[in-house]
Amino acid sequence: MTRIYTSDRGAAAVRERYRQILSRWPVPMEQLRIDTRHGATFVVASGPAGAPPLVLLHGSGANAATWSADIASWATRFRVYAVDLLGEAGGSDPVRLPLDSDDIASWLDDVLDGLHIDEASFVGMSLGGWTALDYAVRRPSRVTRLSLLCPGGIGRQTMGWLPKVMLLKMFGTRGRRRTVSLVTGLDDARHSSILDEVVLVFEHFRPRTEKLPIFSDDDLRGLPMPVQLIVGDRDAMMDSAETARRVSALVPSSVVTVLPDTGHAILGQTAAVLEFSVSTRKA
Repeated sequence: MTRIYTSDRGAAAVRERYRQILSRWPVPMEQLRIDTRHGATFVVASGPAGAPPLVLLHGSGANAATWSADIASWATRFRVYAVDLLGEAGGSDPVRLPLDSDDIASWLDDVLDGLHIDEASFVGMSLGGWTALDYAVRRPSRVTRLSLLCPGGIGRQTMGWLPKVMLLKMFGTRGRRRTVSLVTGLDDARHSSILDEVVLVFEHFRPRTEKLPIFSDDDLRGLPMPVQLIVGDRDAMMDSAETARRVSALVPSSVVTVLPDTGHAILGQTAAVLEFSVSTRKA
């Protein structure tokens, strides 16, 4: 098992904050635990039981709380499953699977099977975007449509922000907050509560540090489903211009949006994702 927190006290603090957020979930929901061959997986399910399935995959150091501002809208049209990735700051087991193997896809196979889902639409953010895209490449018959928000694995990971982060670490809590603001592109004036949550997690959480594998041109060309890509033009972590260029040029059925004056954290796209998800069908 991977030790993903710096201490038991820190892990308890992050889990307690997560419980508080789930207690304020804006729509009725079920908390599910799905056993898989790689570890138990926590899922928050919302929306009508008979509606088409929509699977949500969050980013690094996050959990289903990522989608709390979106869920009320999406759950009107879908049975929404917010899945906590293994090895991240949620309710799933602290297991980190290799990124260069079929293990993550086989884990998602088990999650879908445990939820009695043959195929679904997927929404993924950052690491969750990479995970959703990896699954679409390896299991295209199980992905009907794919929304990617600031995904990894398409454009290069950029490292120019790292020296600034190392310097800011010298300034304690204030430095951590500036670090989070720098990496996400969020500012205190508009996103103070979100920054509070992220700072708390990364005070105690050890994120994955390896680079995400880059998908090949053939991988992208082979995607049979409609793909929506939304990136920010000021992403400090990914080369969003390269990501947008490759998807536009290579993915047969794609809709690409580059948001101006936006960093790595993609917020406020609830309506855009819903419109894409309900208006497209598998090619």
